[in-house]
Amino acid sequence: MRKLTYFIACSIDGFIGDESGDASYMFRFVDEEFFEFLKAEYPETMSTQGRRAFGLDDLANRRFDTVIQGRASYDLALKEGITSPYAHLREYVASRTLKESPDPNVEIVADDLVGKVRELKAEEGAFGIYLCGGSVLAGELVDEIDELVIKAYPVVQGSGMPMFRSGFAISEFELDDVRTFKNGALVRTYSRKR
Repeated sequence: MRKLTYFIACSIDGFIGDESGDASYMFRFVDEEFFEFLKAEYPETMSTQGRRAFGLDDLANRRFDTVIQGRASYDLALKEGITSPYAHLREYVASRTLKESPDPNVEIVADDLVGKVRELKAEEGAFGIYLCGGSVLAGELVDEIDELVIKAYPVVQGSGMPMFRSGFAISEFELDDVRTFKNGALVRTYSRKR
């Protein structure tokens, strides 16, 4: 059974961006040390365009071969004219409003998102599934998430887009690992308690 991993950046108080989802203020925390960590441990979470810009096209995937993202996250790439932001992965976009995919590498999931995720998790394979965001999608899939990798940056935002936009429900996870960085960032890894 493959794992669904929500790999997300957030503020200390759990926001992944402002109300519109803009998290550009977080980019400043991706310094040399943090970038080396991403490159070594999670290279596939960098967009294809970002990998090319840094000359990292040849980096092998380490953890994921599939990505699922929400329409709002995908729209950020589309606004830049990028139709396949993770071309090095199988790409799925959850959207009830996007009727046709603008790219042959991107499959639109309009109905039964949970069923599609369960189908992907049931596939044989050494690699997992990267849940890229955002808040609404994570809320819809909270019961399917097997692992959380939370990149927490040393800022308090006060309000904005939460990590999960869903109704109140308790889901328990156990802490597996904490990695600290000189710039104050933490990467916490949790597994779902079963």
